[in-house]
Amino acid sequence: MACAHGGAHSADLIDCVHAFGNLAEYAVAPAFCVFGSVIEETIVLNVNKELSGGGVRVHGTGHSNGALHVAQAVVGFILDRVAGFARRHAGLKAAALNHEVADDTVENQAVVKTVSYILLKIFGGFRCLVIIQFEFDVTVVSSQQNHQGFLFAKVDHNRSAIVLKSLPLCMSPGWIYGYNTRFQIHTPVNRERMSAESKKAHNFIQSLIEDAIAKGEHTGKVVTRFPPEPNGYLHIGHAKSICLNFGIAETFGGECNLRFDDTNPEKESQEYIDAIKQDVEWLGYKWAGDIRYASDYFDALYDFAEELIQSGKAYVCELSAEQMAEYRGSLKEPGRNSPYRDRSVEENLQLFRDMRAGKFGNGEKVLRAKIDMASPNINLRDPILYRIRYADHHQTGDKWCIYPMYDFTHPISDALESITHSLCTLEFEDHRPLYDWALDNVSGPCHPRQIEFARLNLNYTITSKRKLKRLVDENFVDGWNDPRMPTISGMRRRGYTPESIRAFCDMIGVNKAGGTVDVSMLEFAIREDLNARAPRAMCVMRPLKVTLTNYPADKTETLVLPVHPQNPDMGEREVTWSQTLYIDREDFVEEAPRKWKRLAPDQAVRLRGGYVMTCCEIIRDDSGEIVELRCEYDPSTLGVNPEGYKPNGVIHWVSASDSVEADIRLYDRLFNHESPDSDKEGDFVEHLNPESLVVLAGARVEKGLADPRTDLPYQFEREGYFFCDQQLSAEAGRPVFNRTVTLRDSWGKGGK
Repeated sequence: MACAHGGAHSADLIDCVHAFGNLAEYAVAPAFCVFGSVIEETIVLNVNKELSGGGVRVHGTGHSNGALHVAQAVVGFILDRVAGFARRHAGLKAAALNHEVADDTVENQAVVKTVSYILLKIFGGFRCLVIIQFEFDVTVVSSQQNHQGFLFAKVDHNRSAIVLKSLPLCMSPGWIYGYNTRFQIHTPVNRERMSAESKKAHNFIQSLIEDAIAKGEHTGKVVTRFPPEPNGYLHIGHAKSICLNFGIAETFGGECNLRFDDTNPEKESQEYIDAIKQDVEWLGYKWAGDIRYASDYFDALYDFAEELIQSGKAYVCELSAEQMAEYRGSLKEPGRNSPYRDRSVEENLQLFRDMRAGKFGNGEKVLRAKIDMASPNINLRDPILYRIRYADHHQTGDKWCIYPMYDFTHPISDALESITHSLCTLEFEDHRPLYDWALDNVSGPCHPRQIEFARLNLNYTITSKRKLKRLVDENFVDGWNDPRMPTISGMRRRGYTPESIRAFCDMIGVNKAGGTVDVSMLEFAIREDLNARAPRAMCVMRPLKVTLTNYPADKTETLVLPVHPQNPDMGEREVTWSQTLYIDREDFVEEAPRKWKRLAPDQAVRLRGGYVMTCCEIIRDDSGEIVELRCEYDPSTLGVNPEGYKPNGVIHWVSASDSVEADIRLYDRLFNHESPDSDKEGDFVEHLNPESLVVLAGARVEKGLADPRTDLPYQFEREGYFFCDQQLSAEAGRPVFNRTVTLRDSWGKGGK
């Protein structure tokens, strides 16, 4: 395998894969004619003929075309990498496939060095050219599987390529991961290695810094900062910025500051400051030194403003907001100079000092930079540097009645903290000339470099603070930490782990291209984390009473089950077997459909970790509702299969006498529209999902969950992952569990 990083320079990338001979001529070069302007990285995967090699193992049934199945396996493997693992597993090796197809095997695999085609796939802005080269003849007739989403065209040996076209269904990463699971394409993940390698994963910002260091343009320590405004709670988009800023500093052995951009006191509060600090620490990061505030630099900022006035580069303006907008012009027309633009330095200086002294009313005067009213960049058309606001500040009290604007505060605060790289989202790209202008025209200690990256856009999600605040203020949700909210505190309360959020941010990568990331990638990240670590337990959400008529009423047994079936080091747990049990109502039907794998009249099931039982009688109440099942258990089936018959399947259960009542809160996506705020004429709240919260009272859980863990969710077997809500549990006097995520992506399979 060869892998090259960089932009759209076809010659460089072709050189990197030249060792593959005609691969460059027949695959890479033509691809760049079409895709060259958008490719950021190239991966070449060489699939060899060795059947015992490692990393990918394919098992399948019902596929008569073995070669087709192999090709699908390779594509599934590649898509898995492109969706994120290519970044984590930077040492991706040439893969060997072990073909074990039940119906057929791949025959006539003469080594002909066939070039398999080019797959361009864009996931969350990660633009990767993937070239798959087979070292055996993959002759595949044109075929399209119903739901598998891949189209294969015939190979003309070494002069043509297999044409792999991505169909729209492949746009869901969650679906792709499900595809890999269904076909058992195993790519084992080692958590420690994954964490270590994620720190090594390159992005364009890291490459820029490395280039600057190599050229001698940057020496000394790399210092970044995370500068949130304390006007709301942090959300998943901020998590990307946190991971990037702290991660870049860690990669280069530097430091990252936490600085609150507190220049708008009317919308800020200590509550938000405390929540932000908690979120950053919970994600596993530690800022350098003390917490910083932009307000720490108000005196210095004021002095720099006077410096601009004295050099003739700032003036006090009395235009109203409406007049200023009129004078600013438009994208098609230049602006006009303010009538106050040519005041003398002395007059401007006195007026600015009078502004500070409180001699004018709110908004009566502003301080503006004197740059260029005809600039094509509207941000340079004499932007406001200071405005009058009579408001108590949470850090400075009533000391100030004038407050600096963000575009003036940001660069100077960076310089005062000796920030080397100021990482911002793309909406600040047009503000960079103003960032540089401010630093070039004051006597600051240094000139940091601003670099922009694409913000995180997540489907089925709102990340606008203003809109999130509306959801809170109008009681559409139960506060900023409602488990349906995309806030970090809401996700924490729901059961998301810091490891899963960091893994998600690593998967989506860092780039300059905007795009929307499928929320199923976030859900995959938490499933992947919890599948390896979450303790198992049984919860009957909709209890239906079961009486074992042939089991003594005065007898109980203690059964021992593993805490985690794949991790014996996590220990064991005990559950009680008794005459009266509870199963879930959804695990019983009176008329069993074809291939029913649960309980039905006169049919048998195994209870998880226990015996096999058969349903013999149904008991109803006066309204006709089923209230009890009378069953017989087979005492010879504990840990062994019954003789002479086969149970339908395995279901979960709890003892009626030795279980604990609990409330279950089934959380789902807050919005049922993929882009809830895309309708500019409608209201985004119209797309709220009415089933985003379903409360099930009276559920029953294992006795060991009477005092549940609060550091990690449980996997409720066959149901999903659930996290104890400490706040609601204390209020209810019994355990309350929030559903973190389902076991499978029901949305991606058309279940929603």
